[in-house]
Amino acid sequence: MKKVFFLVVAFLPFLVQAQTEETFAIKGKLGNLGAPARAYLIYKLGANQVIDSSLVAGGSFDFKGNILNPTNAILVVDHKGIGFNKLDSTADILHFYIDKGEFAINSPDSAKKAKVTGSKINDDDKNLTAQLEPIKARAQVLASEGMKAGAEKNTPEFRSAMQAKYKKLQADQKTVIKKFILGNPDSYLSLLALYDVDGPSPDPFELDSLYKTLSPALRNTETAVNFMKALEPLKHTAPGAMAPDFTQNDVNGVPVKLSSFRGKYVLVDFWASWCGPCRQENPNVVRVYNKYKEKNFTILGVSLDRQGARADWLAAIKNDGLNWTQVSDLKYWSNAAAALFYVSSIPANFLIDPNGKIIAKNLRGDDLDEKLKEVLGK
Repeated sequence: MKKVFFLVVAFLPFLVQAQTEETFAIKGKLGNLGAPARAYLIYKLGANQVIDSSLVAGGSFDFKGNILNPTNAILVVDHKGIGFNKLDSTADILHFYIDKGEFAINSPDSAKKAKVTGSKINDDDKNLTAQLEPIKARAQVLASEGMKAGAEKNTPEFRSAMQAKYKKLQADQKTVIKKFILGNPDSYLSLLALYDVDGPSPDPFELDSLYKTLSPALRNTETAVNFMKALEPLKHTAPGAMAPDFTQNDVNGVPVKLSSFRGKYVLVDFWASWCGPCRQENPNVVRVYNKYKEKNFTILGVSLDRQGARADWLAAIKNDGLNWTQVSDLKYWSNAAAALFYVSSIPANFLIDPNGKIIAKNLRGDDLDEKLKEVLGK
């Protein structure tokens, strides 16, 4: 989705099928801007990116085209007529949504100051953006706090405190997005917002429940149908599901099977030597392992390192003190175990009980300690 959802990223791709195209028309006015200025419109039509352009005369420009569904778009204004390919990150840009029908974009002088009128999805976006603005401001303050930190930023205590603050921000953002979805069952933005309720680690059952609150008309769109198709596999690795079994070689080339750990609580920890956040989290994982390793608990590390980087993998294990079973097929993001667990970002982990059932996932910092304390006792 657009920049409004600043803490998380969309976790599932749209699957495009045959759909009926709808027409749109944009009437634009940017003060008295004129030649050599040109406006560019960038948006998606199915799997294709469309880049259209219009001369700006007397401040006016217009675009017409087709879309399959409401889609996010970018208006870029080339004030000096230097050409689209020469524009950079300093260009005059407006992010908005294209929907079917006619709507207007107006500004006294520039795209970045423009207002979109006559479009429900853009009105909804403005509403949701305003609700998320205080959370965005807090996130910026927190990011500044992290940048300004000195040597203490490398301590487990500082990382744990920052993690807790970000967790609170994400929880507050989730509350706002859920409230919007529940309050706007007819809005296409509510459907798009489903992708951002839980970020890269979604609860498929929660999303399924929210999906069912959408209007029948919205649920009948192909985007909604494809959303549910893509969501279904995630239920196989959600808490409550039996963990899929796999076998990969350890550091000595000996095959290790996940099911061989039955009878113990095991944390399947997906990481890599090249993954900075993984390496930062490793001291916490080591601490927790040493605390609970005598209490029917162990860890199975699965590395997403590359072919040719075996030495880096082994060095990271040694340097970080990861004294538990480590496996990898050295296939990077094509790691077979990661595919089974639908891992799309790392670090990622799954806590599995002695019967092979997943009971929690993506536990970080103190959350991992608290969960193990809960299931293993103090």
